[in-house]
Amino acid sequence: MESIPIWVIAVILLIFFSGYMALRAMLAERKLDQQFIEREGKIYMERIREERLKRQRDHNSEIHDNN
Repeated sequence: MESIPIWVIAVILLIFFSGYMALRAMLAERKLDQQFIEREGKIYMERIREERLKRQRDHNSEIHDNN
């Protein structure tokens, strides 16, 4: 039986290495996307809270103006 040429082994190893690096990149991007989503969610929730407080202040000022 003939031995496998070294370049064939090298190509196979590089294919596996490429797959590993692609997996690492995918996981890193997923983590980055999750951080972005959480940051944007916090900004959105803060905007909702500020709007709610503004409505309460406006409502309270209307009550005081009517009296």
